[in-house]
Amino acid sequence: MNEIVVLISVGSEEEGLKIARLLVEGKVAACVNIIPGVRSIFRWKGQVLEEPEILLIAKTVSGSFDRIKRVVRENHSYEVPEIIALPIQDGLPDYLSWVREMTNISV
Repeated sequence: MNEIVVLISVGSEEEGLKIARLLVEGKVAACVNIIPGVRSIFRWKGQVLEEPEILLIAKTVSGSFDRIKRVVRENHSYEVPEIIALPIQDGLPDYLSWVREMTNISV
């Protein structure tokens, strides 16, 4: 399994806290950072919109990505939520081992 970082944008702190807790408590992610104050400019249904958002950064493994997508889609208010996985190219070996351990992936 490869370690990954998953970016998820949400529209409210409550929604972000709920999703973050579900991911960590369900051992789908080892850790989720909640970053408030994100301002997003995007095109949606023919309009350019600007909205405040909160960014979730989840540390997990590639084998958990499908479960993350399912949990987010079931608990997210957006019609099409941002759920993007980025590979972790390198990191402190002890931290990456902890990520695998916390997501039930053996080292």
